[in-house]
Amino acid sequence: MKLQIDKKEFGLLIEHDQVKKRIRLIGTQINVSYEKQVPVFIGVLNGCFLFMADLMKEIDIAAETCFIKLASYQGDQQQGRVREIIGLCVDIKDRDVIIIEDIVDTGNTLNYLLQKIEEHQPASVAVCTLLLKPSKLQHKFTNLAYVGFEIAEDFVVGYGMDYNGLGRNLKDIYKACD
Repeated sequence: MKLQIDKKEFGLLIEHDQVKKRIRLIGTQINVSYEKQVPVFIGVLNGCFLFMADLMKEIDIAAETCFIKLASYQGDQQQGRVREIIGLCVDIKDRDVIIIEDIVDTGNTLNYLLQKIEEHQPASVAVCTLLLKPSKLQHKFTNLAYVGFEIAEDFVVGYGMDYNGLGRNLKDIYKACD
């Protein structure tokens, strides 16, 4: 199935049923790993909102949530610099933190965020991302603990991810056609 968003064509990459199954598994893993803790889930807006909402429905342990907003993309091109639009809203000193990302691409945004988080002296930091592009990573992450799907370098849209502000509402994930 193909669709057009803002004059760009996209083809189906991952169906929503696959996403739901993977989120259920990640939720189970987090419940086991943090059974005796009360982690703080920090969602990176805007892209994480659907993923994090569905993931939190699978979390059975006590947990807090908050959101931050960073920007590094314009259209389908990464700008190279990260802007902080909404900052951290909860004290994370000596707390277990789980960062929720929609996608880790080059890792520049995540690298920036991890540096900011570490300044607050959390007990631990784990990263949970729905999508990972291993071939594009420019940083090495030892705390990338939960990965939904590894994908190629394609630009993707849907399930919270957008192209020029459009497509976040799509339940499936689509990749840009060449």
